[in-house]
Amino acid sequence: MRRLFPVTDETAAPEPGEGEWGLEELAAAYAYPEPGPGGPRPWLRANMVATLDGAAQHDGRSQPISSAADMRIFGTLRALADVVVVGAETVRQEGYRPARARAEFAASREAAGQAPAPAIAVVTAGLDLDFSLPLFTSPLVPTLILTGASAAPDRVAAAEKAGARVLTAGDGIGVDPARAVQALAGLGHTRLLTEGGPRLLGQLVAAGVLDELCLTVSPMLTAGDAQRIAGGPAVAVPRRFRLVSMLEEDGFLFTRYGRS
Repeated sequence: MRRLFPVTDETAAPEPGEGEWGLEELAAAYAYPEPGPGGPRPWLRANMVATLDGAAQHDGRSQPISSAADMRIFGTLRALADVVVVGAETVRQEGYRPARARAEFAASREAAGQAPAPAIAVVTAGLDLDFSLPLFTSPLVPTLILTGASAAPDRVAAAEKAGARVLTAGDGIGVDPARAVQALAGLGHTRLLTEGGPRLLGQLVAAGVLDELCLTVSPMLTAGDAQRIAGGPAVAVPRRFRLVSMLEEDGFLFTRYGRS
């Protein structure tokens, strides 16, 4: 059984359904906000998964705590985005590949003025990446590198030689999250999606640039000492988000929270 729990100003009863959530239904449920009078502004959403006891990974990867429904939402969120922002450690651990074009979303992406697939933007200070991987050698859309002004010139040159586009988003070695968002917006990428990992998400939360969190609550318990979905230093005052919607399928809860 699948259910939708709409969140409105009035109490609404769950709406049961049969089968799995279809791609059109998911695309409507996770649509980005419509542009305002001043035109589109960057909107950064995160997509993460966590177990009942707060683990964001098992054995260093998110796949063991995911599900088929979670992967459908994962693919839908990518299909709606202009760019997927990800940390270098996640690229290494998860074996990131280029985003692929989805025939089901080809018409809607073309109508929205989007490329056939979202670009992948890797946040990295040291550019310690294998530039011979398909993420750099054979993407549909050139991979982007977000780094600081003090990045090693030889690593920048290696990235560019591999076909990546390097964007400076910080004055030192590291990346300033707000500048990263603006650098991507400067390329016309306003529908932003980050898939972490926890260190990057923690930086985005601390900088106050995260607009939305799409969190899958996995009905699993792992114990151990796995990372939470966001790491790093705590913020001075907890960030308050509001529940926008919640879907359920096979015991997995697919929650969507927006900035209050």
